[in-house]
Amino acid sequence: MLAIILQIILALGFFMFGLVKFTSEKMVEGFNHFGLPQWFRIVTGIFEWIGAIGLIVGIWYPIVAVLSGIWIAIIMFFAIITHIRAKDPLSQSGMPVVLLILSVFVSLLNI
Repeated sequence: MLAIILQIILALGFFMFGLVKFTSEKMVEGFNHFGLPQWFRIVTGIFEWIGAIGLIVGIWYPIVAVLSGIWIAIIMFFAIITHIRAKDPLSQSGMPVVLLILSVFVSLLNI
């Protein structure tokens, strides 16, 4: 039951994070700050939606939850690396670290 609750919370979060990648001017500025092209912002949003969909599907097919948790963990790993590379304060990497840990936990709960 804990895995399902975490999957739903993470899925809702990543649906929102993906949507923000498409609609937020702040995200446009953020990707400029990171030195990343704007097309990569769209790809990142799509990748986040893929992970969110996988977490929902994973409620019925646990292997999909395992793979989606790993998928999201990889995305968050690169988000952390991106913040470090941009010399952002460590506090800006806090959310990606938490999301990475939660996504790994979801994967482990579904093994």
